Amino acid sequence: MVSTSSTGSATYIEPGEFKRDTNYITTRITADGRDGYPVEPGRYRLVAARACPWANRTLIVRRLLGLEDAISLGLCGPTHDKRSWTFDLDPGEVDPVLGIHFLRDAYFARIPDYPRGITVPAVVDVPTGQVVTNDYPQITLDFSTEWTEFHRPGAPQLYPEALRAEIDEVNRRVYTEVNNGVYRCGFAGAQDAYEAAYDRLFTALDWLSERLATQRYLVGDTITEADVRLFTTLARFDPVYHGHFKCNREKLSEQPVLWAYARDLFQTPGFGDTIDFTQIKQHYYIVHADINPSGIVPKGPDLSDWLTPHGREKLGGRPFGDGTPPPPPRDGERVPAGHTPA
Repeated sequence: MVSTSSTGSATYIEPGEFKRDTNYITTRITADGRDGYPVEPGRYRLVAARACPWANRTLIVRRLLGLEDAISLGLCGPTHDKRSWTFDLDPGEVDPVLGIHFLRDAYFARIPDYPRGITVPAVVDVPTGQVVTNDYPQITLDFSTEWTEFHRPGAPQLYPEALRAEIDEVNRRVYTEVNNGVYRCGFAGAQDAYEAAYDRLFTALDWLSERLATQRYLVGDTITEADVRLFTTLARFDPVYHGHFKCNREKLSEQPVLWAYARDLFQTPGFGDTIDFTQIKQHYYIVHADINPSGIVPKGPDLSDWLTPHGREKLGGRPFGDGTPPPPPRDGERVPAGHTPA
């Protein structure tokens, strides 16, 4: 069993079908503090990496809800070794708030000799330097439901109560068949396991294309948590998953409905302005040495088409419902020039 990455959760190449380690630190930060960690602005630091699709969700939701003042942000670099994600983008390669180079130090501060993958996203309690949670599906839901006192004016309803059952249902299928489905293709350890994963992935993408052919967003007529979760996989499809993970029935840009849907979201404030295609490619092609032993990062594909007209407005829908778009990203949180279409 060979460890290949700590993106989102530990991943391994094994004989047969890929299995994801889904054991997380499930402590929650809540308004009532029932797990010992109450919502408190300035107390917690979100540690993410632009390269990681699971962490990218938290960057989008934090932006859309306007939680920048309430929850600070630490960004790890796109590459790491088997030990840990690292803060190599910061001066001295040390996070300026947590004072650490290895994210694992925050894990070990909470659970000495933490035995699982050192994953992003993680939320760290700044006073103690301890990881509170790395349960990425719950982190974004709690941003929407537990941190409401600190949402910006005009923040969208990403997890509206009336639509939660449908959002949850869509999210389950998107997670198993698409978000994790691309990994089942890329890390399959046998031909039959790969082909089964490939068929499941494209069956789900066809289902999504059919669903989105007549509605602008996955659930309801506004952006929800479901769109965030699908988008971060679609954004990585052509740069990484099509070639690196052998998800190559066709590119995203050859799937008309999903390509238009993805461009619609990319051009929506809070989505595309969190995408760093340079770091995404560096992470997958350098860190996944078992799949790409040369470490060569491909020069293509051309990503300028992400800014072309998508035509999805004709389906109606209101991206932010009764709310408003978020303001531009803050200084220090902008994707570097040249790392994304401009």
